[in-house]
This record gives sequence, C-alpha cells and structure tokens, in this order.
Amino acid sequence: MNRWAWSALLLAVLCSACGRDDAAPDADAASERQRDGSVTISGDDSLADSLTWRIPPVAIAEGEERDALQRAQASLEEGRLFEDADAAIPLLLELRNWPDQARAAEQALERALRRLPVEGDRALADADEDIDALRRAQRIAAVARTVRAHDEAVLAYLERVDAAEQAWQLNVDGERAFAEGRLGEDGQGALALFRAAEKARPGQARARQNIAAVESAMIRRAEIAAEAYDFTLAQRWLAHANEVRPEDDVGTVTDARGRIERLRAARIVRLRDLGLEALPRLNGVNVARGHLAELLRIARPGDPAASELRERIDLSVHYGLYGPGQVFTDALKGGGRGPQMAVVPHGAFTLGAPADEVDSSDNERPQHAIRFERGFALAIHEVTVGEFRRFIAATGHQTRAERRGYSMPYDERSNNFVRRSGVDWRSDYRGQPAADDLPVLHVSARDAAAYAEWLAAQTGHRYRLPSEAEFEYALRAGGQGRYPWGGGNPPERAGNFTGALDRSPGGRTWTHAFAGYGDGHWGPAPIGSFQPNAWGLHDLAGNVSEWVADCWHDNYRRAPGDGSAWVNPGCRDQVIRGGSWSSSPAQTRSAWRAPAQVDTTNAKVGFRVARDL
Repeated sequence: MNRWAWSALLLAVLCSACGRDDAAPDADAASERQRDGSVTISGDDSLADSLTWRIPPVAIAEGEERDALQRAQASLEEGRLFEDADAAIPLLLELRNWPDQARAAEQALERALRRLPVEGDRALADADEDIDALRRAQRIAAVARTVRAHDEAVLAYLERVDAAEQAWQLNVDGERAFAEGRLGEDGQGALALFRAAEKARPGQARARQNIAAVESAMIRRAEIAAEAYDFTLAQRWLAHANEVRPEDDVGTVTDARGRIERLRAARIVRLRDLGLEALPRLNGVNVARGHLAELLRIARPGDPAASELRERIDLSVHYGLYGPGQVFTDALKGGGRGPQMAVVPHGAFTLGAPADEVDSSDNERPQHAIRFERGFALAIHEVTVGEFRRFIAATGHQTRAERRGYSMPYDERSNNFVRRSGVDWRSDYRGQPAADDLPVLHVSARDAAAYAEWLAAQTGHRYRLPSEAEFEYALRAGGQGRYPWGGGNPPERAGNFTGALDRSPGGRTWTHAFAGYGDGHWGPAPIGSFQPNAWGLHDLAGNVSEWVADCWHDNYRRAPGDGSAWVNPGCRDQVIRGGSWSSSPAQTRSAWRAPAQVDTTNAKVGFRVARDL
C-alpha cells in the first residue's frame, strides 16, 4: 500500500469521531473567527467510503456496443465520469473489451482520465473548508489510482489530495486542541498543528485563520491577566503572541501591548492614590506599604508614582502628614489658629558637652547619642503675651505669679532681679505692661504645661513642652559647636544676647558679654526680631530662657536615648534651656542647662511648645 493509501486509511480512522454541520463558512464568518480567537472543530464520519473505488459492473449485450459508446460519450460530455454503471469511465473500460469499439473506447477513456485531475483540482480548491469537496477529491483520487495508478499526472494529483487530507486532519486536531485551551505556547498544541497544516497546504486560508485565532487567544489571555493586574503573566502571553506571526506586520500585538500598558499605567496611578489616601488613617502606613509593594511588582524601575508613594510613606513614618521644614498652624475649637509650628527633621545628634569644652560642667555630661526615629514640631517663636492672653481668657487659669501676688522683674538701678508685687504674665522684664508681641514672662513650669494642655484640647493634637533633648537638637540644627553658630562671637543679627555694645535705658553695659556684638535690645525683643536658625526656628539660644519638660538630674547617666523627656513623678525642679537677653556667654552655649523650681517665675524665663506628629 503506497503512502497515499496509508494516509487515507489513517484519515478515515482519525475522522471517524469527527462531525461538521456546516459547509465552508463565508468570508465574514472566517474573519470573525480570527477576531475573537475561536476556531470551529470540523470532521466527517464517512470519509472511509471515498477512499476506494470499485468499478461498477457494466452489462453490454451483444449488438448494443455502439449504443453503449454513445452513452459513454454523452456521460463524458455531461461530466459524469465514474458515479455509476452509466458513467463514462465504467462504460469505456468495459467497451475496451469489445474489438469493434476498443479503439474509440480507448480514445474516449484517455479524455476522461485527463479530466479526472482537473475535476479533482476543482474539488481541492474548496476542500480546505468543505468536507464534501474533500470527499469528492478523494473519490476522484480513488478512481484515478484504480484506473491509471502510475500515470505522472495521476501521481501528482494524488500528492495534492494527500496534502489536502493532511491539512484537513491537522486543522481538525488543532481546532480540538484550541477548544481545550492547548494553544501551543510550549511548541505543542494547536499552533504547531496549524503550522503543520499550512506547511502541508502553503497559503491555506483555514490554517492561516486558525493561526491568527491562536494569536488572538494569546492576546486575550494577556488582557485577562492584565485585568487581574498580573502584568508579568500578561507580558509572557504577549511575547508568545508576538512569536505566532512574526513575519506579518499586522499590528495586533502592538495594539494589545498599548492597551495593556494603559491598564498598567492606570493601575499604578490607582495604587499610588490608594496608598496616599490610606496614610492619614489608623494603620495607614502598613496599608500604604502594601499598595507600594503591589505597585513595585507591576511598575518598571524608576517609576515616578512608586517614588512618590515611597517618599510619602517615608515622610508619614517620620512626620505624619507633614514634611521636614514645613510650617503650619492648627485650628482652635474656639476660633483662630494656634502658634506657628515648624517640622523638625528626624535624625540623630550627640547631647551634651565634651569634657574639654570651655565653661562646661559635669551636669552636661556624659555626652550620649540621641536618635529621633520620628520628627516633631516645635513652635518657631516663644509663646507671646498675646497668645497667652487668649489662653487665660478661654480658661480663666490663674498663674503662679497671680496667685502668689509677685514675680522677679529686672531692676536697672541695682542691676539685678528683684521681688515686686503685682508683676505677672501681663508684665514685661521691668514689671511694666507688656506688648502682645513680646515673649510671655513671669510664668512657671506648671503655667507653661497648662497652656500646652489647653492647646492640645483645642486642636486635638498632643501639644506639650519640648524635651531637653528636643530643645538642644533643634537649637544645634545639625551643628556640634560650642555655640549654636559654631565658635567665637555670634554673627550679626544672630539673636538677642549680652553684647558688649548693648546699652540699658540708663546707660548700663554688661560685665560678661560677647565682645564687639550688639543687638540693640536691653530686655527681651519682640518675637521674630532676629534671623532663624537652619531649621527655621527663632531665639532658641537667646531672648528668653525656656522651660522644658524634663525633671532636673545632675548628669545624663541613665538618660533616655530616644530623645523623650526624663521625668520623675512629682519632681520639684525642672530644666531651663537656652540663653536669654541677660545670660553670660557661658550660659549661651548649646549644651548649657540649669535647674529651677517648678514654681519659679522671673523676667528671664518663658517657653515654647512642641507637638507630636
């Protein structure tokens, strides 16, 4: 049995379970199949009948030979070549056995046999989609093989039929694999079968349409993966799709890649927005980190949305809703705004004075490292008389000086601080009525803490006195010098310090002062009169000394390392930090600290507030 017969028999076995209801689909249906990535499984269960041809028995009675030849010639003209006993080839084959008709029968038979491949090729033209056309081509092949098996034209035709059968079966198997979801991205499955079909029948429309359907199905899988935000899988499917028809510049994969990139971009923006929206909420940082992790999974390196969300998460971890250096105020429930606050950056510094620092003392040691894992806000100015007045009006709070009936203003005649009745928070450094833009004086540590507690209740945020570590960290503003500005005399307009050029209203000068320096003030200056430090904070080193939250300890042994206040319940002495308008240069140093009873009030000490972020 030759190769064609074997393949035909295999086709019969393979097709025995195949069925097809339709004839060849029209061009619109084929086009739609390509677009939606679907194929139609085709087959037939009666191909075996067309694989062999048995010459129909022909009976010609003696004397009827001429009539039989005429019938054969008529059938030949009609194109009825082999279908039954009255068809041309069966009649002519029998007539070759009649001597009187043998020659004419042989000539007519040659014409009939030449027509077989022509008719067969007409059938093959539709055989890619039409099972009936393939069946007719096979029957014609069976007739030609039976009658003239070794004719070159017949052999060539048999090869064409063989190719059509292979292509048909490969398409059927590929369509079944396609329907089962085995597209062939691994080199097997539907794609390999369709390519084999196209190789068997080069240019075959059915195979090419099926290949295009595979490409469309891979693109659809890429889109489904992208819709589920699995862009890695989407890219793999696009890569597979791109290999399906690399020789055809059809643009379908390019278009799909554009759609998926738009989905990716939209998802990235959405994840960024979700992360930003989560940050202000409870546990928002963890939620935002989850969104960032997903964003990083689908974004390309350096994506600006990822960088933005990462930066905002970092800021939120260290500063809440703010950024380092940002200045803000909080609304008060009773109307108006609280003091201006500046965001102090998180970081680390060394608290205290080294052993060899001039004018330093043991209570400023041992030096130890402080690290602020989170930034905090500090008022950019000392609390003013006007701000404190609002607090008194809102709460009716009575300060220690009011209850006691006196405080300690400056007396120029004695050049000292003296006890005087009727002096309280409303008074300036001399005991006279104070302007609202001056820092509030004659307040105790408890008065300062009460103001901070009122701010907290008014704003819903934790206002408090700064810790000693926070104060020195903010005063140094990244420096480690003896003074906030480094060493030597202060720069011009650096602050309100004791300068050799300063003069009191009565013409007094300072005994211990910065040589060659003058700030034009004897007594506290209105807030904001001098340059801020590197972090936007005014007067930390001068103007007035300030209460901080820490209880007094003689040294820093066992002091907290996180910058929090070192507090003992019920302590009677708290820490004062920062030089004042009347402090000596030694008391203007960055590490200087002093104890004071919590009820102390005088013309040198005020305060500012801190706030948690």
